[in-house]
Amino acid sequence: MLDIPKRTSLSSQAAAAIRKGINDGSWNEFLPSERRLCEMFQVSRPTIRTALHLLAKDGLIDIRQGRRNRIIARPRPPVAVQNRLVVIVTHEPVPFMSIASYHSISEMRAHLAEHGFVTEIFVCQARGAVAQRRKLETFLRQNRVFCCVLLSVSQELQQWFASHSIPALVLGSCHPSVQLPSLDVDQRSVCRHAAGIFLGKGHRRMALVVPDSGVAGDLAGEQGFLEAVDQRARSDDARAVILRHNGTAQNISAKLDALFNSPRAPTALLVAKPSHMFIVVLYLLKRGLTVPDTVSLISRDFDTLFLNTLPPIAHYAFDGDSFNHRLTRLMLQMVGQGYLPPEPNLMFPRFVLGGTVKSLV
Repeated sequence: MLDIPKRTSLSSQAAAAIRKGINDGSWNEFLPSERRLCEMFQVSRPTIRTALHLLAKDGLIDIRQGRRNRIIARPRPPVAVQNRLVVIVTHEPVPFMSIASYHSISEMRAHLAEHGFVTEIFVCQARGAVAQRRKLETFLRQNRVFCCVLLSVSQELQQWFASHSIPALVLGSCHPSVQLPSLDVDQRSVCRHAAGIFLGKGHRRMALVVPDSGVAGDLAGEQGFLEAVDQRARSDDARAVILRHNGTAQNISAKLDALFNSPRAPTALLVAKPSHMFIVVLYLLKRGLTVPDTVSLISRDFDTLFLNTLPPIAHYAFDGDSFNHRLTRLMLQMVGQGYLPPEPNLMFPRFVLGGTVKSLV
């Protein structure tokens, strides 16, 4: 039976070249600097850094930030990975996940299982940063974890993973102070685009209805929403409000009461989270505000039910399963080489106009 040739990544080739140099005695105690290695092997610095992490994973070198990389062992034959557990760390139980998140996680778990990895969901509910960290550290001590997926976890937990050696992929956005690989919808651009849609339709009073979660993606969305309105406010009287809530119907309704009882009630709402969109719709119906004649609506996120309402709710969605495929590719890359470059992977969905946005011009 013939062996099928396999393509290897450039970082794997660079790792093999450095490993050979160590084996041949080209260097003794320390490796050359990253810049020198780039010059020697004619590759980029991110490629060299990935190669060095592969060598560190094999126990060949010791990487310390701000210091030279020390050679700590001669190459040894590769051994089978014993810890094949991938942990999904989330602050909410599975039944409370959005349909989109659940589908993404389910498809990723299926592909990992095909490659011999076991996945487990570890719920680390928000009970304070110290309590979260202790619960996580206890779990990791008791289990041999290969890598983690972080789903909407706090900034403190992101920082914890960034400072430890367990590979992790953030399913969402990283906070500005955190250096980890991540995959998310480009919420800043989405919310800026939605505000632009409202402005283009003649709306000048609008609000973003968003959970007060502290999640990096939600905060980026707030920034984009305000940016679009601030640019227009230079020439007219456009105004944007960020309406943060705790996710309950009572709290969302109370916040909307204050908003619509004000002298400048909004004519357009951008709503994050599909479940919260239905709370908003029911609130508007109860108050006698019709959609889109009185209030225009756009959902920041997608739910299949949006296509079955009359009129269909305007929203943002991906064609096919592109987000899920990207997540699976990144995870297979991480479990394959034990490392991902600490950089964001952002995707922009397409806008589906639906029938819930009215033109005022």
